[in-house]
Amino acid sequence: MESTTKPTTYTAFEKDVIAGLKDHPKHISSKFIYDKKGDELFQEIMAMPEYYLTDCEYNILKNQSADIAEKFNLKEGFDLIELGAGDGKKTKLLLNHLSQIEANFTYLPVDISQNALDKLGTALKNELSEVDFELLQGSYFDVLNQLYSYNKRQKVILVLGSNIGNLMHKDAIDFLKKIQKNMSSEDLLFMGFDQKKHPQTVLDAYNDPSGITEAFNKNLLKRINSELGANFNLDAFFHWETYDPETGTAKSFLVSKTAQEVRIKKLNLEVSFKAWETIHTEISQKYDDDTVEWLASKANLSIDRVFESENGFYKNYTFKKLKS
Repeated sequence: MESTTKPTTYTAFEKDVIAGLKDHPKHISSKFIYDKKGDELFQEIMAMPEYYLTDCEYNILKNQSADIAEKFNLKEGFDLIELGAGDGKKTKLLLNHLSQIEANFTYLPVDISQNALDKLGTALKNELSEVDFELLQGSYFDVLNQLYSYNKRQKVILVLGSNIGNLMHKDAIDFLKKIQKNMSSEDLLFMGFDQKKHPQTVLDAYNDPSGITEAFNKNLLKRINSELGANFNLDAFFHWETYDPETGTAKSFLVSKTAQEVRIKKLNLEVSFKAWETIHTEISQKYDDDTVEWLASKANLSIDRVFESENGFYKNYTFKKLKS
């Protein structure tokens, strides 16, 4: 008689933990840092003086919103879709300008974190009550695919915070291709790219002396402990950051201080660590104009306009879909 045992099904988080900790070298995707505690820690990171990215993009949106809005179809209206909306702090600058000029638009913030969306929704009701919005929880492309039917007017897709920097170039091209497939020739992509700069400035942004970034990365281990019944000793690991100025690639690691065994009860998984063995948790890619233009061309997109921070550390680009 054949067994009728139901096969085990895993969540995306569980699949990533299993695959990443069995791999050599070990890795876990940074997107799983963002539970409620991870969201709070990232807010603290964005407020750090060393973390220049937030202020740079904030000032672009504060000082150049009128110029940015000129690219939107203000006459016939548009849907403003933000992938990875978070707390919307920077986006609210643009939303405020669009409200002041009485633009006809709907704001559609997308985020994998329901906690972040709930907070954003409350803030919008309190601060920008005239903005028509709809909160959309889920992964970027699941939601984008659902929004493909939004084709009666222009779509403006926002990706702020240099989120694309969390991807290696091959994956970044795939990411841009997926967005491009959901765009018409009238649509616009507005995306932030952190620029190459002095290597020490980059390292300081991801290796703060107060240890907030370390706590943020270690939140991965805390999640595995609390949600999957693991026994990671957080004090047995430390955060390490590297930056290659040639490729523009910054990488974050959790490094095991000693040889150790970790048990993940829910997954029935034993993981061995050698002394100084790493878990790669995050990549933060830095760019120049040539690299951005190359990435765009590979995804059948063209740079439409560039908005630059005063110090040149950061740029937002608008992209259009190339005609076939």
